[in-house]
Amino acid sequence: MKPVSISDTSLPGQIWNHAAQLDNIPVISTRNLVPPGARAVFIAPHPGDEVVTCGGLLQLLSALGHPLQLISITDGSASHPGSRQWSEKRLSVFRPQESVEALRRLGLPMHSLKWIRGGFTDNALNEREAELAQFIARYLRADDVVFTTWSEDGHPDQAAVGRAAARAADSVGATFNEVPVWAWHRPARDHTHIPWHRARKLRLDTWTVARKSHATHAYATQLDGDPAIGLAPLIPPVLLERMRLPYEIVFV
Repeated sequence: MKPVSISDTSLPGQIWNHAAQLDNIPVISTRNLVPPGARAVFIAPHPGDEVVTCGGLLQLLSALGHPLQLISITDGSASHPGSRQWSEKRLSVFRPQESVEALRRLGLPMHSLKWIRGGFTDNALNEREAELAQFIARYLRADDVVFTTWSEDGHPDQAAVGRAAARAADSVGATFNEVPVWAWHRPARDHTHIPWHRARKLRLDTWTVARKSHATHAYATQLDGDPAIGLAPLIPPVLLERMRLPYEIVFV
């Protein structure tokens, strides 16, 4: 994932805990979101995006026996520019290990999970959007249900992947869904930018929420940052707090 400035969004008035519309979002069941027998494809711009966006849904679909495919666009190794503690070379080793551990904590069947690693460089996806769309389309089928980060979430890499994934899904006829990450941590006054008419709420039980939170904590390199160069954690406490909500919201 990418860092977010929380200079003012760390204050109470954020969309996720102050927007009245949140209470009125229609509830959707797992079966209505992903029809029986359909394959669900999760496209993560950076390590951890798949857990933060859909960690609960991944568990529910796995329990129902749905085939799952994860496409990791980058390995996140360029997330700490200028850091001696977390150099790109060191992160290229740690990040894949963290991702495996996070998915294991979700209880996913690692032996049967189809996992595609794109090898793209993070912080530079805008420049390769057309190539991204072609790459993603290579792994999609017409009957897939696709999930990725919202193209209007506010971060260049996530926006590029959102747009590229939308193009790829459209080119093969797959069902396309987006999931916001940082949009909820904007000031409550920005709620008008949220496409509430597309929002659907997937309810999660206590155990599913606990496993999702536990999986998020597997990304140790993103929880610490690097104080020596003033780099804040890529997963700030405010995001960890939201991970404990008993639902996930998807834009259908």
